[in-house]
Amino acid sequence: MAESSTLKPTNYEGATPSPMGNGSAAARGVANANRLSSSELLLRMLAVVTTLVAIIVTGISKQEKTVPMVVIPNLPPLNVEVVAKWQYSSAFVFFFVSNIIALVYGIVSLIVTLGNRGKSNGWGLAILLMDLVMAALLFSSNGAAAAIGLLGYKGNSHVRWNKVCNVFGKFCAHVAGSVVVSLMGSLAFLLLVALATISLYRIKSR
Repeated sequence: MAESSTLKPTNYEGATPSPMGNGSAAARGVANANRLSSSELLLRMLAVVTTLVAIIVTGISKQEKTVPMVVIPNLPPLNVEVVAKWQYSSAFVFFFVSNIIALVYGIVSLIVTLGNRGKSNGWGLAILLMDLVMAALLFSSNGAAAAIGLLGYKGNSHVRWNKVCNVFGKFCAHVAGSVVVSLMGSLAFLLLVALATISLYRIKSR
C-alpha cells in the first residue's frame, strides 16, 4: 500500500511559507498606523500652540513713543505722542483673524481626531481638505504681515516711505516673532496634509 503524503504549499523559492508572515505584516501595518496617528496628534497640538502664541503676541503688540515732528520750517519741532498698534494695519488684522480661525479649527480637529482615533469613517477627507485650507490661509496671512513688517524695517525709497521700526522697535519685534511662530503653525498644517496623503496612498495600494 502506497504511503500517502500531505503536500504543503510553497512560495516561489520553494520554501514553506510561515503562518506568522501575515501576522508580522499586519503588525507592521498597525505600528505604522499608530506612528502616523501619533505624529498627527503632535502636529495638531503644535498647530494649536503656535497659533495661540501668535495671537497673544500680536494682541499685546503696542508701543507708545514721543516723536519730534517739524510742522513749520525754522521752528523747533513739536513732540507728538504716537501709538503703534496691530489694529492700524489691515495686513496685521488679516494675520490676527487668520490665526484665530486656525486656532479654533485646530482645537476642533484635535477633538475630532482624538474621538475617532483608530476608527474608519468619513471625517478623514473633510479634515484633509480643511487642513489644506488652513495651511493656505496661514501662509497668505504670514506673507501679508511679513511684507508690511519688511516695509517697516527697510522702508521704500522709491515711493518715499520711511522705515518706522527704528522708532517702534519693540512693536516690530513682537510682530516679527508672531509671524515666525505662526509660520510654524502653517508648516504643521502642511505636514498634516502630507501625512494624510501618505495614509490615503497606503490604503489604496493595499
